[in-house]
Amino acid sequence: MTNALRDKYAGLNQETLIQLLLKRDAERKLGLVWERDGLEPELAVNEDFVALTFQSGHSVGAGPHQNFLIEGDNYDVLRYLNIAFRGRVKCIYIDPPYNTGNRDFIYNDSFVDKENRWRHSTWLEFMYRRLTLARDLLAEDGVIFISIGEDEHARLEMLCDEVFPRMKVANFVWRTRSGANDEKDWFVSVDHEYVLCYANLSFSFSGSKKALADYSNPDGDERGEWASKDLGSPKNIRQRPNTFYPIHRAEIDVWYACDPDRVWAYAEKIEAGPRKQKLRSATMQTLIAENRIDWKDEPTPAQYTTEEALWQAIQDGTAPPNLRVYKTLDALRVEVEAGRTPQRVLDAIPPLSFWVGKQIGYTKPRLKRFATDLRRSEKPVSTWILPSAVKKAEAEQLEGREDAQIMVTGYTSEGTALVKQMLGHNNFPFPKPLSLIKSLIEQSTDAQGGDIVLDFFAGTGTTGQAVLALNAEDDGDRRFILVSSTEATKDDPDANICRDVTAVRLAAAIKGYEVTTKRGIEKYVGLDGEFAYLSSQRIPLSELHRAIRHDQIWLALQQMHDLGIAPFDAEAPVQFVESERERLVYVPAVTEEALTALRTQLGQPPLPATIYAKTPAQLESRLFGEQFTFLPVPETILERFGVRL
Repeated sequence: MTNALRDKYAGLNQETLIQLLLKRDAERKLGLVWERDGLEPELAVNEDFVALTFQSGHSVGAGPHQNFLIEGDNYDVLRYLNIAFRGRVKCIYIDPPYNTGNRDFIYNDSFVDKENRWRHSTWLEFMYRRLTLARDLLAEDGVIFISIGEDEHARLEMLCDEVFPRMKVANFVWRTRSGANDEKDWFVSVDHEYVLCYANLSFSFSGSKKALADYSNPDGDERGEWASKDLGSPKNIRQRPNTFYPIHRAEIDVWYACDPDRVWAYAEKIEAGPRKQKLRSATMQTLIAENRIDWKDEPTPAQYTTEEALWQAIQDGTAPPNLRVYKTLDALRVEVEAGRTPQRVLDAIPPLSFWVGKQIGYTKPRLKRFATDLRRSEKPVSTWILPSAVKKAEAEQLEGREDAQIMVTGYTSEGTALVKQMLGHNNFPFPKPLSLIKSLIEQSTDAQGGDIVLDFFAGTGTTGQAVLALNAEDDGDRRFILVSSTEATKDDPDANICRDVTAVRLAAAIKGYEVTTKRGIEKYVGLDGEFAYLSSQRIPLSELHRAIRHDQIWLALQQMHDLGIAPFDAEAPVQFVESERERLVYVPAVTEEALTALRTQLGQPPLPATIYAKTPAQLESRLFGEQFTFLPVPETILERFGVRL
């Protein structure tokens, strides 16, 4: 027992302890339970305020910046992001530590190894705190993707079911390697990982346009192009005897027998009465009447003048194939007598005499499905992610599926090779392939919607590059927010992954880079884009009014109003930014110079504006007009942050 637990229960008598145990047992629920009381408190959990500072030296491109790379503990930064981005993030992708015990999970500046008895509980608590904050950032149609391996997959899924109740969409599976790895004692190669997907109710994948190559209009139907589809269902006569019946094509007087192994998908007619079945809205009668049956080109139909001749044709296999049901009648009667098959199966089969004298077709009627009847013009996304290096035949087979869109991605080796090209080293282990994250973002965002993509385990910055690459391909305006810690430890206190890896990789993606190969120097053209490098800082609430700087206030205000980030101008008496929809003003100090600048910038007559100041009442008494909104800082920012004033 830890000292914290001992202190917690030391002063309780036996009766109180028993009551606590009874209460605990009564409140137990189905789901995930992990130790929390015995954990060392996480250093990132605090009651401080979090402020951001713009670092121009590590930023790339001209402002106002729409993309942000934030250095700091992601718990702190997620708390800060609620100031400006609560309910605004369309897509979150994270690749958290897999907690393998192999120095991949840093907690309180130390690695958590396999021998740590609190290893799984520590990881779960670490993830729980961050995911609960991330949940509040999601838009009404927002989605979160979480990459994970076998070590914590089961626990993470149960944790997500608790954090995101009724939001589970799917588990995607992708193959991570091409070769085998049989190092496990039980001689198995684990070649796959998972991407968990949870989303709000309004979310939907983009899918892909259905291939309409098989839609045409050979008969000049006024309803437009159509495709010939199977008119049968996957049910047999024993399962659906009520949809086993012959069809009559009246204009040429030909009858078609039903396939006993694949009966019609539609009822013959709507039955009346209290025992009416739940049927499709369309019936075979209406389909025929509305010319929605593709009868195909019928060869010379069969016709038999006697039952003997018909039975002989069934026996020798020359009769239309669906009449073979009569060969199984004796077996069906035995099943009915034994109670294994209902009597209605026999009742559905017309007597052999029914077919005597009739013209019987050999082909099978099909359904005319019009392109205009398609409920959606897209194919849904499959949870199977296809490796781009699979054999060509397999790729064509999977990608050619009519019913689903298969995402295609590379192996982890693709991510390793790209990072080595861009950074000149591969010190960052197993980065995700760019193609994987691009596929997920492409399927979950609107190219022209200004959607925000967040990654708060940014690593090498693959998510940021994926956003830039997608925008270059489809002329999109997606934006990214990346959060990366320094990953400094007690053994390596000067480490800074965000500055030395993430920012460098993003800068290379934007500016372009060169790679020396055996063939010489290969140049890679940069992507159109920019980002602001921001660093986080904790400020005790007791010192906030004194310690928070004007540039930190101005940065938060711009993000709150979704105006990008323009640097704070220390020489200007007021900070002013204008967009098509609003004007934002911050007054660091109420002076005559500031009032003069305000009147000049707001125009005559003055234009509507939101004006922030530490003493807004002084401004309000000297600037009149209903077009102005005056708000106090840092109080307004603190309220958005979640501090109760």
